Amino acid sequence: PMRANAIDIHPYATWSKNGITVAGGNEAGIAIHQIYWAYGLYVDDDLTIYVVERGSHRISEWKSGA
Repeated sequence: PMRANAIDIHPYATWSKNGITVAGGNEAGIAIHQIYWAYGLYVDDDLTIYVVERGSHRISEWKSGA
């Protein structure tokens, strides 16, 4: 599996200074709209975000545009 240290970011890459919250955004917790102790992150080709949560023992899926 791909690991975070395998990602190649161009040395002249730039990002917007104004970000948006795409997952979570509330206090940590185990409710469906919360993230608790995020341990891993994966983004697939459809821009779906998967978050491995150790605190709630689950993998959350956040669809692009949802």
